[in-house]
Amino acid sequence: MDPLSGLQSMNALEISDLVKSYAGGPRVLDGVTLSLQEGTITALLGLNGSGKTTTLRATLGLTSLERGTIAVLGKRIDPFSPQHKQHIGAVLDEPLYFDWLSGRESIRLHARMRGLPERIAAERTAELLEFLNLADVQHEPIKTYSTGMKKKVSLATAIIHRPPILILDEPFEGIDPLAADDILQTLQLMASQGTGILVTSHIFETVERLCSRVEILHNGKIELSCPTSEIMARATGTGEAGGLAGVFFELVSPGRQHRPPRFLT
Repeated sequence: MDPLSGLQSMNALEISDLVKSYAGGPRVLDGVTLSLQEGTITALLGLNGSGKTTTLRATLGLTSLERGTIAVLGKRIDPFSPQHKQHIGAVLDEPLYFDWLSGRESIRLHARMRGLPERIAAERTAELLEFLNLADVQHEPIKTYSTGMKKKVSLATAIIHRPPILILDEPFEGIDPLAADDILQTLQLMASQGTGILVTSHIFETVERLCSRVEILHNGKIELSCPTSEIMARATGTGEAGGLAGVFFELVSPGRQHRPPRFLT
């Protein structure tokens, strides 16, 4: 049964009051709260070290929390419990691979782990290999792949079961422009069919094109949460950069000045 079938209208993912600290340091997450609606693509933006990846990993049960709750499809879950994992697909910043497997074997393995019947697993694997331009190297071990090719395999394993929730940490990093455009259109199609997608990216132009909502995380807190269209409307005249970039820079670094090293001027 497809995970998308029979879903009622609700928030796909609800994250409430996440708190996380590392020994000897400040809080990485300081009460992070956000909601991911069905059928929407939300960008989680922030500087390096702002807590984006920690938020995603906490949601996936890959790091512990001091406080906070997470609800998947309207049900509060224990992130370390495997029951809700069938509802989520994820591409992490540092994906883990059985790199002695071929790309085809890795995708098929994940399909079967997700409970797909053999015939459907084979059909979807073939379609994804063709779509992501991996067909010519599908029988070669992943350890021989480029960074971009590995990212494509990771994306294929994340979407092969058509999850109602998709979490993507820098999915366009290391991807060539043609593949990035294909992936972007695929994410838009998945969202149109009800998938809630939470994505981090440093590419503002892609966020403006792809995402209907933006959450800006700074110093462990969500500092701005609103529709992308609202940010674009208020961006006029902000900072030296326009659009989302201007709003982002003003929020995370007010009064920021561009002063290159003197030896370059």
